[in-house]
Parts: sequence; structure tokens; C-alpha cells
Amino acid sequence: MQKNMLMSGGNQSDSEEDDDDWNHEGDGTGAFTFLKTFISGLVNSWGCLRTVGTMLNVPAQSFPASGSQQRVASSGAGRNKVVLKPGHSLMDWIRFAKSGKDLTGLRGRLIDVTPEELEKHNRRDDCWTCIRGMVYNVTPYIDYHPGGEDELMKAAGIDGTDLFDQVHRWVNYESMLKECLVGRMALKTPAAVKGVTSPLTGFAPPAPGAPPPVKDSRPRYDWFQTDAAVHLVIYTRRKIPSSGCMTADLKAGLLRVEVLLGKMSYMLNLSLAHEVDANISVNAASSVGKIQLSVRKLTKGKWATLGQPLEHHNTFLCKKDRAVFYRDCVLLSKTEVNYNTQVFRLQCPQGTIMHVPVGKHVYLKACIKDTEVVRPYTPVDQRLAAGPDPPSQEPDLYLMIKVYPDGVFTQHLNSLQTGDHISVSGPEGSFSVRLLRDVTHLFLLAAGTGFTPMARLIRLSLQEIDTIRKTKLLFFNRREEDILWHKDLDELAAEDERFQVEYVLQEPPALCSNSRTGGVDEAVLRETLVRPHGSRCFVCVCGPPTFTELTVRLLKQLDFSEEELHAFQG
Repeated sequence: MQKNMLMSGGNQSDSEEDDDDWNHEGDGTGAFTFLKTFISGLVNSWGCLRTVGTMLNVPAQSFPASGSQQRVASSGAGRNKVVLKPGHSLMDWIRFAKSGKDLTGLRGRLIDVTPEELEKHNRRDDCWTCIRGMVYNVTPYIDYHPGGEDELMKAAGIDGTDLFDQVHRWVNYESMLKECLVGRMALKTPAAVKGVTSPLTGFAPPAPGAPPPVKDSRPRYDWFQTDAAVHLVIYTRRKIPSSGCMTADLKAGLLRVEVLLGKMSYMLNLSLAHEVDANISVNAASSVGKIQLSVRKLTKGKWATLGQPLEHHNTFLCKKDRAVFYRDCVLLSKTEVNYNTQVFRLQCPQGTIMHVPVGKHVYLKACIKDTEVVRPYTPVDQRLAAGPDPPSQEPDLYLMIKVYPDGVFTQHLNSLQTGDHISVSGPEGSFSVRLLRDVTHLFLLAAGTGFTPMARLIRLSLQEIDTIRKTKLLFFNRREEDILWHKDLDELAAEDERFQVEYVLQEPPALCSNSRTGGVDEAVLRETLVRPHGSRCFVCVCGPPTFTELTVRLLKQLDFSEEELHAFQG
């Protein structure tokens, strides 16, 4: 393995999100009723409770339930609502926030904010506050705040997390203040210790007045409940990919949750206190790293505790030190791509939600002739150019697999019928979308089914990464009929000028115009991988081992550095 080159498992990919640059603290200080102003007034004056209820999938009026341990008693009189100026309703704020005006004063830059810097911005005309490690310039929001200026100013220049959390920690403030985001808190934290487990003090919500835990950069979790549902919230303390990074498995009252954070894995593993519905709903705020899981209680009522911890509960380990966990999936369909390749659509069991980040692969496991056989495969989207919705919203797995005549495993897969079962692991691999930060030109070099990790990278580069101005796929195959998703690639290139595809074929094509005959060599790469002046390039390579090794060697001869390369290895 090269020192800096990320070698991935799976001839069709591998990956691991590594957004540690967004590590931040998530705990706040203070003891005011800032909550009542910032959100309570928001809920009552603007009717946002319906939105909150929809997000939690519970009736809005039921949260918190009367007498619930999640309800915080008011220390004073009722809510201090104020009469807003005309033109300062919730919809007015939304329109203003989306107007394109610079609401932070930083012209779109995100910065690290020290406590000393935060403290300077404590005036009516210059008001910053921090919520869960993220700093917002709330100056333009003050006049829209239903609770009035005075209540909001209680959090000016300080960490307002505790003030916010006293009553309304479940409200999606990230969306409300998205355009006001200044950056993250730059706090010094102790280094994370491999395999450290937070001490367990029970699963009941912390008692009022309990001292805050020692701050560090490890993820943490919290929970709250209504009479009808239980909600588990994970604070990753870093930015997470929009395609998701979490796998949750709920079966017979046992809940296992794993969140991939770069090379690390955060796990919750417990036996729930009471019976729940088998389905899980998930809401995530990727920009601030918050994930919320909700399950419905089978019997309404208040739980005294969340449940009992199981092995490896609340641990933060290197992903490679985790045992691979499999769940039993069902084959829904097989769709022909060409004469020897099919897309296998797999359905996860009820109670499982699995987000496979871009560039990650999964392992398939089967017992063949009394021998356990495991192979890696990289998921693709259902279509090359799917709709605008994030691919993580698709609950099924789509695996593009070439069936080899003498392949033990692929022949077994090909023999499966609709309704048959196969074991599937969670996401694995070392690729990180973080590698593409600030990249302007992305080159994808694929041979055969080495195309599979490139399929989602193409979509990512065109739909989610604004800095990438050009994505070029150089697709190597033996013959024209071997090209996977040939028509889709040509149509995408015709529709989007930022995407370009060129085919390199060993046998001369009959109809393929945007192709050349030959193989991978220095002349082909020199001619096709052109570095525009001032550009920042990145190259991904995937294919058979001999193809990948040769291509990487040639790229280095063309002065591509190890930091500009990622090789998916299979």
C-alpha cells in the first residue's frame, strides 16, 4: 500500500468518510431561558410545531407529554412573546435568508472561531452565538425572533447550547439558520483514545443540575420520548456526508447503530427497555453532524430508562477493529445491463436502515459447497443520472455484478431467484469524499466493472460538489458491447457539458464515435488527462489489479502526486 494512496477493498470500490476537519465541541454553557425565546416563541408564533411533529412522526401537541421527564419546568412566567414588525414573519425570514444576501459578513467563507473571538460579537448590531459547536451570526435574525431581542441577546457572544436545549433540543435550528453559519468553534480537545468507552451512568435522562461531562471530540448521544415514541439523537461533532454514514439494525428489541466517521466507527448497542415497532425513521443534518432515529412504542407510556447496554455499546473505535456485521437481505430483482452483467437489487430486512457513502463497498457472504465465501461489491444508484433527491433516500441496494463463466461466487449469485436471501455487510473501505475538497477537475479511470465506484462519483461531482468544473471518465473495455451503461453515459455527456466520457477499446468499435483503440499507456493518459492552468486535479482508478498497478505507475510518471490519486483495489 502506498503511504498516502488510499487502497480500497472491492474491485468495485471502497471508502471511508474522513471529515475530521469539522471536529467540534457540542456542549454549551449558561443558564437562561433562551430556549423559550429562540424556539418556543418560534413554535407558538409561527406554527412550526406542525413541522416539528412531522419531523418526529408524532403528533405535535404530544411533545413533551405532560409530566414527562423531558419537560423542563419554567423558572418564570409564561413565554415572553413580542409583537413583530410587519414583514417579519417566518415566511418573511425564509425569503430573506434565501435572497442571496451575505448574512454572515464573511462572503461565504467558513472559519474556526475561538472563544475569545466569539465573545467579541456580543452587541445588538454584531451578535454571534454558538449552538453545538457551530457559530452563527444571528444579527439579521434578531428582528424576526418571536421572543424579542432581549431574550436572544442572552446568548450573544457565548455558547448558547444549554440555553437552547432546555426545552427545544429537537427543533431543526440548522435549517433555520443555515445562511447565518459562520463556522465551527475552535476548541482544544484531548486526543481521542482508541477503544475508549464512555462510562455508563444509566440510560435515564441526566438529572437537572448534573455537572457537564468532560469535553472531547468523540461523538455522544442523547434520547428523549413522547408517550408514543422514543427518539435517539447522535451528535457526531463533525460534518457528515449527505449520502449518509449510518447503519441501524433493530431486531427483537435489540438496537445496533453504527456511524462511520472517517477511519473511526461510533457504535450504540443496546436492548431496549420495552417493545417497539420494527420500523425506524431517520433524520440527519449533515452540515452539523446530527442524526436522529425515531421508533414508535407498541404501548404508550413513559419509559424510566432507554434500555440495557450490550457489548461495545457507546464505543468509538478504528473501523478496522470492528468485526464485520452482516444482515440477511432479500433479492428483489435482477436487471440485465449487458450480455454478462446484471444489477442485483437487494432489500434490507425490516428494521434495518443502511446508508452506504459514495465510494464505499459492502461484502456479500454465502455458504457454497460447505464453504463460506465472501466478495466485495460497490453499490450503484438505480440509474446513472437519478433525480434530485439524495441517493441515500433509496432503501434498497443496487449492485452491478459481472457474472463470470467460471466464477464460483458470481455463478452462485446468478443462480439466486427472486425472494432468495444473502448476507450483506455494512459499508467498508477507505475512500473519503473529503479528498475532493477544492478539486476543479476530476478524472475517473475505470476498466470493466471497475466502473461501479465511478458511477456514484459522477453523480456526486455533478450534483453536490460545486468546485468541480469538469468530470472526465476514461473507460477501458475489450469490446464495445462490454461498456456498462453505455447509452446512459452518452446521454449524460450530451446533457451536461461538465461531464465528458471517452472509451478505450482493445477491439475497433463498429459505431462508438467517442472512442479510441488500444489500452492504457502513457501516450493515452498524457493526451486525455490535461491539466488546465491553475486547476486542482484528482484521479480515481479502479479495475483489475494489473490495470490499476500499471495505471498508477503511469500517472506518477506524468507527475500526479500520491495526494492526487486514489486507487480502488479488488
